[in-house]
Amino acid sequence: MPLEPGQTPPGQHMHDAVAALLAVAPAGLELRPVTCLSSCDNGCAAAISQPGKWSYLLGRLDISLAADLLAYAATYAAHRTGTVLPSKRPLSLARMVLGRLPDLAPPAATEEIAASAAEEIAA
Repeated sequence: MPLEPGQTPPGQHMHDAVAALLAVAPAGLELRPVTCLSSCDNGCAAAISQPGKWSYLLGRLDISLAADLLAYAATYAAHRTGTVLPSKRPLSLARMVLGRLPDLAPPAATEEIAASAAEEIAA
């Protein structure tokens, strides 16, 4: 849906809500703004991604779901492949996953990232 001149996009409101929650209780997650996820028919959307893991696109979001989105992201970050089973998702996000993509980094890059992460854990 096109925005009126001067209107703030719903995604900006979500970004601000998530940023406010992270400012109070940092969760070791990185929040990055994007201009567009090309999901207009599905309302506000968010992408969750990490090297070496599946990436997820969630849609039909609003700022009341910001805390649940962070809980989803924390579960994602804690899982080796990034898989967040429906039983592990906040109930409010049960039907919000629009799609997932495999890690698209070249295998050598993924192995290097995994080795680096293992070194950090060991340190």
